[in-house]
Amino acid sequence: MLDNSARYSSIALAKEIESPENPEGLEKRVALIPSDVGLLVQAGIKVYVECGAGDGVGFSDDEYLKNNAIMQTAEDIYVNKSLIIKFKGPALASVEQMSEGCTLFCMAHFHSYPDRAKLLQDKRINVIAMEEICDSPKHEPDHKILARVAMNAALIPFINEQSIGDLQVRVIGWSERLRGGIKRAGNRSAASLQVIQPTLAFDELDAVGPNALYFYDSQSFNDQQDILLQLHNAGTHIFDLSEFEREHGQQAMSAYRDSHPPQEFGLRRIQCLHETGQAGARYGLSLLKERKPSVDVANIKAVILGYGNVGQGALDELHQQGVKHIHILGRAQTAKESIGYWLKDVDIVINGAEQPSELRGKNFLISNQHVKELIPDNSVIIDLVGGSATNRSPVEPVIGCSFLTQPYFIQDGVLISSLWGWPMMGMMRETAVRYSGQITDVLIGREKLIDGLDKLTPGVKLALVCGPF
Repeated sequence: MLDNSARYSSIALAKEIESPENPEGLEKRVALIPSDVGLLVQAGIKVYVECGAGDGVGFSDDEYLKNNAIMQTAEDIYVNKSLIIKFKGPALASVEQMSEGCTLFCMAHFHSYPDRAKLLQDKRINVIAMEEICDSPKHEPDHKILARVAMNAALIPFINEQSIGDLQVRVIGWSERLRGGIKRAGNRSAASLQVIQPTLAFDELDAVGPNALYFYDSQSFNDQQDILLQLHNAGTHIFDLSEFEREHGQQAMSAYRDSHPPQEFGLRRIQCLHETGQAGARYGLSLLKERKPSVDVANIKAVILGYGNVGQGALDELHQQGVKHIHILGRAQTAKESIGYWLKDVDIVINGAEQPSELRGKNFLISNQHVKELIPDNSVIIDLVGGSATNRSPVEPVIGCSFLTQPYFIQDGVLISSLWGWPMMGMMRETAVRYSGQITDVLIGREKLIDGLDKLTPGVKLALVCGPF
């Protein structure tokens, strides 16, 4: 039995092959790219790399060799290794090759594959799930706090007047600077929340008057003064993020940080959630164009469930593709008595809303009845939360994930895709590079996972889903 209480002196980097979540082996990303392997070797770690591990995303064995990796065959890569790293969870046959007491570091999705979970437990394999590692303590950049406190200032009059439930919030454009404001508006249960194109004419705006708020950033929206004047003259509320930043920014952010000490845990450390949203939205629009060839993308009815990192990525993509009005649904809009209004005549729905584990399989935001009765034929639902029969999505038709082998299915005329196989969108190499940098940082940077199981930081200890053995 291997002893993982000491520092890991070696790492095995395994190739992606067919596994429960990778049918036919079509997921080809690699968890560590050659240059990051070089950083690990410089840190005094021996790195074994399975032959061909990076081929699928354009990294050759020669590149790994130049970074002082030790190349091994598939037959040897799992044998007598104390720390095994791969991107997706392993094949069952690969688990059988692992030594008792070793540590597997991967996107484990442990509770979605109970047969494999039991095998790993029976084999006494420690499993650290990449997707479960969290920032600790939570860190929030200034731009997110700025947009949050600015949106809060914009909404306070309506909250104080108890008219927030009638307010229609419109955010003009999408940018990283506006992201935090969108999330704050979603949390405040306004009547509706949309992101609209900066190029819309006044007569295309669907909310004007005292029950509407237009939130914008003049830093990137400075050539539409006529529309702003028309909105002002109509009694519509307008709020400029940049103006708030100049007049109150530093003071408001300092006050926020003073009154909100960092929480123990923050966001995922190893993630491409924004890119997941982007890729899912891109794929959904491609399906929509295929099934509705005459569709005008600018004028489609687009709905996003949730406003977290995945939802914001989808929002970013739809905005870039020119969709004029993007509806963002929070808790108020996804309530059973409300969501039907938003799903009626919809063209594309993108789900980025997670639910607590106790609600999975019990509370469905999009039901089979919605698909049958409200959502038109040839419309598209993209579920970016995924799931399995034991870990259900809030989209009722989705029993399990769809993969590259069959990326969507049709139910009652509606195309539905639950994408864990989202790299089909041509972002495999880019996301492999990003993931690799994050994984390397967790190994030898802030968290120093390489120091062993008995020295796990709080954010990594959360992710020890099997063990310690």
